[in-house]
Amino acid sequence: MARKRGIKKQFWFNKEEATILKKKAKKVGVNESTLIRDLVMGFEPKEKPDERFYDSLKQLRSIGNSFNQLAAKANALDLIDEVEYKKQKKKLDDIIIKLKEEYLYPKSEDM
Repeated sequence: MARKRGIKKQFWFNKEEATILKKKAKKVGVNESTLIRDLVMGFEPKEKPDERFYDSLKQLRSIGNSFNQLAAKANALDLIDEVEYKKQKKKLDDIIIKLKEEYLYPKSEDM
């Protein structure tokens, strides 16, 4: 099997540069060579989100599954479980607000 990348490049770093490269690659969640290739290709990698982000995604997937179950039930019975629908909708709205507050809105400085 042929390599996807056939040209080897070797770089020399001083200790500080090597440390910075290692830290930045870890923050982004990729290895050092991937980070360098991304930068060369003009991509500005973003820092890998913390666990709260992934917890929120898990909650959103769970709510999506609940909506799918509600839709299947509504289709089979030709009616909607309004109480369950509103409960899941509230969960979804709460998570969206939490995500916006955490990742989009500016943080207020503690005085």
